[in-house]
Amino acid sequence: MSSAQKITSQINTALSFLGDLLASYDKLEISKRRYVLLFLFPSLLFFIGSVALAVVLPVPLAIQLPIPLLGLLIFTSAVIYPKIYVSQRRIQIENQYHLVMTHMTVLSTTNIDRMEVFRTLAREEEYGVLAEEIGRVVHLVDTWNQSLDDALRRRAQEVPSKALADFFERLGYTLGAGQELREFLFNEQEVMIENYITIYEGALRNLEVMKELYMSMILSMTFALVFAIVLPILTGVNPTLTVAGVITMFVFVQTGFFFVIRTMSPYDPVWYFPENRFYDNRGLWGSLFIGAFGSMALIIFMGLGFVGIGPGLPGLLFFLDSVPLPLYIAVPVTPLLVTGIVMRREERLIHERDDQFPSFIRALGAAETAKQSTTSNVLETLRTKDFGGLTPGINRLYRRLKIRLSPDQAWSEFSTESKSYLMQKFSEMYLVGRQMGGSPKQLGELISRNMNTVNQLRLQRKQATTTLIGLLYGITAAATFAFFIGLEVVNILKELSSDLTAEQFDFGRIIYAGVYDIPVIEYLLLLVILFNAALSALMIRSIDGGNKATAYIHFVLMTWLGCLTAIGTRIVVDAILSI
Repeated sequence: MSSAQKITSQINTALSFLGDLLASYDKLEISKRRYVLLFLFPSLLFFIGSVALAVVLPVPLAIQLPIPLLGLLIFTSAVIYPKIYVSQRRIQIENQYHLVMTHMTVLSTTNIDRMEVFRTLAREEEYGVLAEEIGRVVHLVDTWNQSLDDALRRRAQEVPSKALADFFERLGYTLGAGQELREFLFNEQEVMIENYITIYEGALRNLEVMKELYMSMILSMTFALVFAIVLPILTGVNPTLTVAGVITMFVFVQTGFFFVIRTMSPYDPVWYFPENRFYDNRGLWGSLFIGAFGSMALIIFMGLGFVGIGPGLPGLLFFLDSVPLPLYIAVPVTPLLVTGIVMRREERLIHERDDQFPSFIRALGAAETAKQSTTSNVLETLRTKDFGGLTPGINRLYRRLKIRLSPDQAWSEFSTESKSYLMQKFSEMYLVGRQMGGSPKQLGELISRNMNTVNQLRLQRKQATTTLIGLLYGITAAATFAFFIGLEVVNILKELSSDLTAEQFDFGRIIYAGVYDIPVIEYLLLLVILFNAALSALMIRSIDGGNKATAYIHFVLMTWLGCLTAIGTRIVVDAILSI
């Protein structure tokens, strides 16, 4: 491609971005005029004021420069916020697209009016932005007396998601041609599933790109931090300030990547916690209490040892001649491993139930249709089959239905005990569809096919999480090794300069070892290890969709990995020097 073609392509890309940005201003919840007056204009004044302040203040350039940069950042954020807002709404729509379309198909198989299908979905607050878009369709029909097909085609021009816009457009024309909603949705099942798979796999591919970029950025920041540790010995600048400055950049970069990865990750929650039953999980809460109480107890025990009350950590680790400083960070977080292990074990049981649920719901629907009997009578035979981790829940569901507990209560208890988000949603869909006259066999097959799709996508997500785990553990070990190699080099030069007398050689003219406060720099590096372990663990949980408490496992292990790498680096360096 010639340079002229490249320039033309770049201009077209810039114009396209500008056009999308201007169009996004029309999709804000407030008018463009109000947004400009309340947000854009004040941010511009702030930017101008920051430039003027930087010029007027009699401070060094290193302090002057960040002031207008902060103003520019705020102004730029105000300019591009509408596009970010529209993009966030698109992501939220696509996150719920699969569940809403399945729910709509289930409702369409019942005996309710097609407008009631849309009204029911619009009332589901859990569907968020997608429920709002469906509510706008209902509003056009109920308030402005438009036909459903006209309302759908009208909203198709406004929704930020291309997948939802295409669906509204097709549905509008199909309903206008006289086809039934139920027939259209069943015919569209393959298209809906393919759209969901495309969105899900696209998010996973984007995460792969982000992982490569993350690794490059973290390694660059590691090099910068090592450079900040070693360079002051040749220049004489304050190393504590340079190290603190680079660490601040390190924190901002890693935090930014965490939020980007969390935003880009597919929305596929694993756990289900109803608000009215949130505190019933005594085992999980007990593990959380053990982890938190154990960590706090160790922190207090070590703190008292520092001030001379009690033996402190040296008394706890009596088998060591001296306690390395990194252990003061690793030991207190260790009890959190109990919480992480318990939560992880429960999460594996949830995944096992999710794997068995499609087979169960398909068998239940087929048996109910074949026997023309109630759910409790069908479960009497079905519960004897082996459904793995789901079997105890099926037995309890059967017993509750047998003692004449209402189906709503029995299925609600079944969903709550499973702790599975997907099982809760699909069980509710099956129950509602069954109560409103839907065919059990159709409902069972529909739900089974859709949940199998999600389970298969979760396997791909698990593979992406596994590669991320290996990457983060490798980065943690490599970065920590680099940090403490740099610190040990400085420490060696400092000791060497103090051993040389002025008569032998004036070493102070070549290196500036006196500017270093080694313990303070070591504390800062250990804080980096702790922060990196926390953010890395949260990244892993964001990608695999699990409960945040399961991140304690990786948090503790990465903290120990970093601390042991730091200790091992010092031991290796000392061993090499003693040869």
